[in-house]
Amino acid sequence: MKKPTRGVAAPPEPRLEDAPMSDIVDALAGGEITATALAKVYLARIAAYDRGGPALNSVRALNPDALAIAAELDGSRPSARRPLAGVPILVKDNIATSDEQPTTAGSLALEGARARRDATVVKLLRKAGAVILGKANLTEFANILAIDMPAGYSSLGGQVKNPYAPALMGEHDIPVVAPGGSSSGSAVAVAAGFCAASIGTETSGSLLYPASQNGLVTVKPTVGLISRAGIIPIAHSQDTAGPMTRTVRDAAMLLNVLAAKDPRDPATERQRRPADYTAGLSRDAIKGARIGVPSDPSDPLNDRYYGKLQPGWVKVMTEAIKVMEDLGAVVVRANMPTSGWIGGPGTGMAVLNRNPLSSNKGNPTGSPIVFLYELKYGLNLYLKEWATDTDIETMADIIAFNAANAEKALRFGQDLFLASDLTRGDLSEREYKSARAMDLLSAKTRGMDAYMNQHKLDAVLFPGSSGCVISAKAGYPSVMVPGGFISGAGDKETPDYPLGITFAGRAWSEHKLLRLAHAYEQASQMRKPPPGLPALRARARA
Repeated sequence: MKKPTRGVAAPPEPRLEDAPMSDIVDALAGGEITATALAKVYLARIAAYDRGGPALNSVRALNPDALAIAAELDGSRPSARRPLAGVPILVKDNIATSDEQPTTAGSLALEGARARRDATVVKLLRKAGAVILGKANLTEFANILAIDMPAGYSSLGGQVKNPYAPALMGEHDIPVVAPGGSSSGSAVAVAAGFCAASIGTETSGSLLYPASQNGLVTVKPTVGLISRAGIIPIAHSQDTAGPMTRTVRDAAMLLNVLAAKDPRDPATERQRRPADYTAGLSRDAIKGARIGVPSDPSDPLNDRYYGKLQPGWVKVMTEAIKVMEDLGAVVVRANMPTSGWIGGPGTGMAVLNRNPLSSNKGNPTGSPIVFLYELKYGLNLYLKEWATDTDIETMADIIAFNAANAEKALRFGQDLFLASDLTRGDLSEREYKSARAMDLLSAKTRGMDAYMNQHKLDAVLFPGSSGCVISAKAGYPSVMVPGGFISGAGDKETPDYPLGITFAGRAWSEHKLLRLAHAYEQASQMRKPPPGLPALRARARA
């Protein structure tokens, strides 16, 4: 740090727990802090606020080797070869690590299960010098176990809370304000200052929704940009990992590390990426860009994404669109083709809801065919090729374990697992092949492609995570950035909590979307850290 000029007050130092990862990298590179001191700051905050205080419960387990790894990095500084040297990162607990940390997906059935090797994303993080601080809590099996399971709940890890509005309600302690989708622990940990950044996963909304609820930036990449090898799956046709950060630049820095071809994941062979995702991040990047707003009030029945927004959402989106227009963006208002968002024939199936705590118990509930058919195939493959130190070898073993330990393991049931286990597990069924083809036809060809082609768009703007399904089915990327704050949940009053906005586009357009999101982010400056989680002590120094 430069010494202040005599007589001039030194500028206040940024709160370490809320500092962008890029600032943390600079502090490590400049010798202002060591990897060990940095890890200790985050571990102290986890003890104070995740285990104690509001008990946010975002970190399922800490890495017992974290401080030892940090100590080994104290003599290193971030460089071109190791850009994340000493940076503490949390990974979602469905991402394999070959160390002493179990990889459980939040399931009691997999308690103690370890992995034979690091997932590719973990391998790349370690190669870049990151300190894997621990495993983030999640919705059990990434929210494919039971119908109406609360976001952020797992039988092994318990309930994640939203740091902006951590209240729970009712005898079952369900969050009043959801912490987001299945990557809720990854998101809450970054928002609350428990790590420099985290890695989550998404099949359809599990990066975007928690980023929105926690005021974060995330990238849901094109399927194939980041390897899925070693990640407990839902559906390989849509699954992807992605970064969760406090700024767009941080997300771009992590993409530089994570976007790499991997022979263990054939989807990465199609990968297209720039040399540097941080290049061209400027406020001018949005000038002249054509941004589609899928809303046409003159056609209200098809105004799917904006037509029924609550007043708070309308205010956030109106202000966000004005910021973009002031920056020189060309905003194009037109509804998304109906066939794009409504889904093709034969893409969903009914599953009987036996969740004992669901208000819809006893009624059939729609679920994507692709998810249920690919789940059994992918999960059995993961258990065979990656899992060790466990007697669980198949999905059927998990179902049996849960049934034998129902009081602890089946608080919300396992209806989706039961439905998936009825499939052959080899993806040979005609109904599966048809459903996957129709997903692509509706969401990609007749949806995003048709819309962007017709209006010559650079990106499509969605409120919150509302556009997650159409982009996920197409395998297309999305970048979320904080857009503002809303309040209220159903008929309940709540403190203010964040709402994000999503820039979505075509395959491999992450760099363009990051530039647009960065321009908006710098002009709007909408991210604010959650209240009530102050710094614990003065910033540590080497």
